[in-house]
Amino acid sequence: MPTIEPLKPSAGWYQFSAVESDWDAVDPAQLETMTVQMHLIRAFEEQVLELAGQKLINGPAHSSIGQEAGAVGSALPLTTADQINGSHRGHHQFLAKALNAVAPDGFRLGADWTPDVVTVLYRTLAEIAGLSDGYCHGRGGSMHLQWKEIGAMGTNAIVGGAVPFATGFAKAHQLAGTDAVAVTYFGDGASNIGSTLEALNIAAAWKLPIVFFIENNHYAVSTTDEESTADARLSVRGLGFGIPSWRVDGQDALAVKLVMDEVLAHVRTGQGPAVVEADTYRYFHQNGPFPGSAFGYRSKEEEASWRDRDPLQMAERHLERLDIADREQLDALRRACKQLMRELAGRIAEPDPAGRPGQLRIRPELWPPASFIDVGIRGDWPDVDPARVRTGLDFTADELTTARFVDVIAAAMHRRMETDDRVLVLGEDVHKLNGGSRGATKGLPQDFPGRVLGTPIAEAGFTGLGGGIALDGRFYPVVELMYADFIWVAADQIFNQIGRARHMFGGDHDMAMLMRLKIGTTTGYGSQHSMDPAGVLSTSVGWRIIAPSTAVDYVGLLNAAMLTGDPVAVLEHDADLYKLEGPAPTDLDYVLPFGKAAVRREGSEVTLISYLSMVQRCLDAVEQSGVDGEVIDLRWLDRASLDWDTITESVRKTNRVVIVEQGAQGTSYGGWLAGEIGRRLFDWLDAPVLRVQGGEAAPSISKALETAANANTDDIVATLDELKG
Repeated sequence: MPTIEPLKPSAGWYQFSAVESDWDAVDPAQLETMTVQMHLIRAFEEQVLELAGQKLINGPAHSSIGQEAGAVGSALPLTTADQINGSHRGHHQFLAKALNAVAPDGFRLGADWTPDVVTVLYRTLAEIAGLSDGYCHGRGGSMHLQWKEIGAMGTNAIVGGAVPFATGFAKAHQLAGTDAVAVTYFGDGASNIGSTLEALNIAAAWKLPIVFFIENNHYAVSTTDEESTADARLSVRGLGFGIPSWRVDGQDALAVKLVMDEVLAHVRTGQGPAVVEADTYRYFHQNGPFPGSAFGYRSKEEEASWRDRDPLQMAERHLERLDIADREQLDALRRACKQLMRELAGRIAEPDPAGRPGQLRIRPELWPPASFIDVGIRGDWPDVDPARVRTGLDFTADELTTARFVDVIAAAMHRRMETDDRVLVLGEDVHKLNGGSRGATKGLPQDFPGRVLGTPIAEAGFTGLGGGIALDGRFYPVVELMYADFIWVAADQIFNQIGRARHMFGGDHDMAMLMRLKIGTTTGYGSQHSMDPAGVLSTSVGWRIIAPSTAVDYVGLLNAAMLTGDPVAVLEHDADLYKLEGPAPTDLDYVLPFGKAAVRREGSEVTLISYLSMVQRCLDAVEQSGVDGEVIDLRWLDRASLDWDTITESVRKTNRVVIVEQGAQGTSYGGWLAGEIGRRLFDWLDAPVLRVQGGEAAPSISKALETAANANTDDIVATLDELKG
């Protein structure tokens, strides 16, 4: 007979409650602070809903009325060095963090509002209304609130999308050797999201100083937590990863504060992450000023039962019981908070002269100008010592050696880590196998211990962690995706999060990081490991893209990319470039010009435009065909960095264009480029722009079908022959 023994989880799971004696033991000033903060947040949210009801908020207004205790209680023990992020329903958490930052000595009943407190409330309201005075200059609105300087790193509209970033903040704290922590707030819906679970796993494996704070308000829009998961006690998620977890009454601000005291003592001392689940309730629908019962998915009786446990009333009862405040003082507090918010609403809205009586409009002078729309998508090119800048075509024989392309990658990264101790490398297997799966990190783990991080197979998790490190700004992450196809696995983090973070939060902060992407064409790895991602990445605002075709270019482009304040994707051909031996620089510190293409061959009859290994195939095809083709190696592929001066000069000379790429039609880079050339340079074209590319299908495992799927030299020659005909 088999033996069956019950197993115990490797971490504890606790229900935490506060009792009356806990309220008795707390400093009365702290109870006043919590109560005033909750009243300010409640009045703020009510004012937001009033403005939304008058159609003065463009977009959603996800109120947190009913959930104030979780935000205030959890934020009170935090310092400005601690960093938080959150979800689309994050006004209360943002305000709690900001109010603590500007009023570190707390709040007292009856005290006047300080100018700093008024400014926090005004700028937050202005942001939600989409105005220039907001923290993100109106770009973030209700769902994207950020004040990085005080540790409010940004709320997020993608459910679960912000959670991996918070592991990046925590890793930065860990690397910096501080006792600061990250707190990531999310709801019951995000508890079921893959990126959240990946973040939990990485945080546990690396013992990161992070608190996963689940606001379980029991509804993901209208779907209940009981419908979504087998165990609606969502803190159970922590047990699966060996993370100690606490469950607390989210209507009790003191209970939340006390559990956070206990949790932070655990996290700050290097014992790893924690999970806190606050059992709470949102009084209104997902968006707007109506209760859930108005939409039929909740009963009025259920809503009333939660209002009977209102967090503000709970705190007030204790203040009255302890003779800290009487009813008159508490009513005066309520009136003062409401009056302050009415005054702030009056600063952003005014009677509409063209409207009906009582109708308001946003004050026109507060809107951001239309010219601001694209400001801050990316940073400006940095200033570089001219002595460091080389063209890549100006190396003499004594400045070059012979090396494999992949070894130059490792050498270039070694040099950057040697000269800048902020640089980190992370990805699957990068710390083993003598340089990862292909040797591109060879020697780095041995020479830079603790800075080469082998990750779990969790592309969304570790890519988002890299994004969080970039947003934090103290370190420079280099994230390696083993194959370019895996951008789809990490797509939310790459496109919605990293690529948009700078612009979305106002354009004032850098997002400096590198993402190395190995392209597996001609490796025999088939349909899911052979994508050229250039076309996909070029559609994403915020990313710069470099595509080195030679080892000399790799070093100079890498160095240039790492000087920018932007996220940069580095495309690397595996089989077509990694193993090639050729000229390699002995100097590893030079920089190629920003946004500058290279003319690899001058010609007069046609301009061939390409990148990566297809550049050499273009050169070979020109020689075989006898056509006098000019070959341009783009080097920089993103739309903002593309060298239109070089392309324009060439097309004006040749009047014909062939765009060459290896990969499939569906993810083609050349499609948009051909259209843009036609738009910009139509008057100089004597023929339609021609394109050489792979087939419709992705490459297959069969060698014969793989060869047929990818464009090659013969395809370029055939296209050039068409021009001769």
